[in-house]
Amino acid sequence: MNKLDEFIKEEGNVFPGKTYVEELLKPVFNDQRDYLFHVMFDIHRAHVIMLSEQKIISVEEAKVMLDGINKVAKTDTASLCYEPQFEDLFFMMEAKIGDVIGEELAGKIHIARSRNDMGVAMYRLVLREHLLTTLGNSYQLSEALLDLSEMHIETYMTGYTHTQPAQPTTLGHYLLAVYDVLQRDIKRLWSAFETVNQSPLGAAALTTTGFPICRDRTCGLLGFDRVIENSYDSIAGADYILETSTSLMTLMVNTGRWIQDFLQHVTREFGSFIVADPYVQISSIMPQKRNPVSIEHSRSIASSAYGDALAAMNMIHNTPFGDIVDTEDDLQPHLYRAFNNANRVLRLMYAVISTLKVNKEHMAKMARKSSITITELADTLARDFDIPFRKAHSIASHISKVTVKEKKELYDWDSKEINQIIKEYFDVALTEEEWKKIISPEYFVEIRKIQGGPSSDEVTRMIAGRKGLLLNKLKVYERISNQLNAKHKELVEYRL
Repeated sequence: MNKLDEFIKEEGNVFPGKTYVEELLKPVFNDQRDYLFHVMFDIHRAHVIMLSEQKIISVEEAKVMLDGINKVAKTDTASLCYEPQFEDLFFMMEAKIGDVIGEELAGKIHIARSRNDMGVAMYRLVLREHLLTTLGNSYQLSEALLDLSEMHIETYMTGYTHTQPAQPTTLGHYLLAVYDVLQRDIKRLWSAFETVNQSPLGAAALTTTGFPICRDRTCGLLGFDRVIENSYDSIAGADYILETSTSLMTLMVNTGRWIQDFLQHVTREFGSFIVADPYVQISSIMPQKRNPVSIEHSRSIASSAYGDALAAMNMIHNTPFGDIVDTEDDLQPHLYRAFNNANRVLRLMYAVISTLKVNKEHMAKMARKSSITITELADTLARDFDIPFRKAHSIASHISKVTVKEKKELYDWDSKEINQIIKEYFDVALTEEEWKKIISPEYFVEIRKIQGGPSSDEVTRMIAGRKGLLLNKLKVYERISNQLNAKHKELVEYRL
């Protein structure tokens, strides 16, 4: 027997071949078992209740069906393994329900529905759970950011543009910017939640059914906000996946950017942040090191989450508008892994931020260096001495260049020396008090009281407003979470 004949013999002559079983059916079965098992039974329950209420099946039949569904739903998923007589987990569970209530009744559970609308409903229910978990962790991180921001309203620091020291600001002002970006990420997650939380049930394979079902009823029982009205859209539409992916990708990209900043701030050279001991690792050979592994891992895991979400996007690209495997079993686990990793990042960074120590004195010292208050010299000359701003900017630029050339800081100059330089351009003299204000990071920050600026009054105002908004958002989140938990409990405990 030649090699090809041996291969064909091992594969078999009917579907599914051995390779198809090993490389597709088993992995898909395991993913369905691990991710979809619980929502599958919620859909069974809702569908049976609706069939009974619509008098498509009798109340007595429905009671027996629900009893069997609830018994099989208690199966230990760890005991489930792929069996070749069943195409997938769905058919295995239908058979197990049949073992409890009889094959005929078990078969009736599938009246007026398809694996198509059931599958999309399962995916949407699981994604809904993941989105709520991510929203919860995002809100927890939001609270930590606001608290740390409030603690450091007057912690002066260097602000950077193009990775170079730019102007003084405060840590409170910086963290509030991070917070605001996260709130927009949260808004995008809620938008994805709204798109995901819609019911395809009743679309059946594509064109609904001839049975007098009620799509609104299964929608309500499962806690969906609304029915996807067009049945073709219910099955073919994949934008719920795309919107979920993009919201998750954006969250991870935005989070990764300030995580990168944190990694810089915890270096010995920067020395701005000190990560708490539970989140650093000591080198096995260099005992002086405090490796910020919690932040390092967060950056890496964020990239992994982004990659899996992007994979889901790519798998949908250029696919036909209809029922197609590209949007189903092979794709969904990418999103589940993406959510899992994104939530690891959010929880890790919550732990880091909640316990972070800040070297305020060192940060304030660094904020006096690199001539980063020089903009205030130009502003002062223009504002108080009526010098055209471009001319004032040229003077400030010249002084900063001389300062660098002579390896000085602005505080190394006194007002007399500065006035000599200024007089090369204009007959203007700064007082010592005016010069001290110009070189002061504290003055630089406090004079910037424009809406959104870093002054203590303005940052305090912004924090207070955001605290109120966050409290309201948390109430909405808790209400929706509690409603969905209650819906699930009602479904499990439903009695006809």
